[in-house]
Amino acid sequence: MSKIIDKQKKYSRRKRGVRKNIEGSSLIPRVTVKRSNKHIQAQAIDDGGRITLAASSDFKTKTGTKAESAKAVGLQLGKDMVAKKIDKIVFDRNGYKYHGRVSALADGLREAGIKF
Repeated sequence: MSKIIDKQKKYSRRKRGVRKNIEGSSLIPRVTVKRSNKHIQAQAIDDGGRITLAASSDFKTKTGTKAESAKAVGLQLGKDMVAKKIDKIVFDRNGYKYHGRVSALADGLREAGIKF
């Protein structure tokens, strides 16, 4: 097997393992992370109603390093959620390791006053 296929299989396995126990509601939404080589995006989802409550990305606000940009995305998403009176979430790292940009985004959410 090629290296790329192995990476894809590992990613999908991690994603299934993380996602099977996580579900968001309107009171405690699921915050999911999408990460690419250049950008990072996050959104708060109500799985019951299948709607997005808040979303943020670094497409327009690229500041400093990738980790700093991820933290800024977390802060922005956290401020949007606090404005909508959401203070508790379930964090869905979406198969990514809790390291680097994903943990920086989580730290930004915590700084904004979100608990998880």
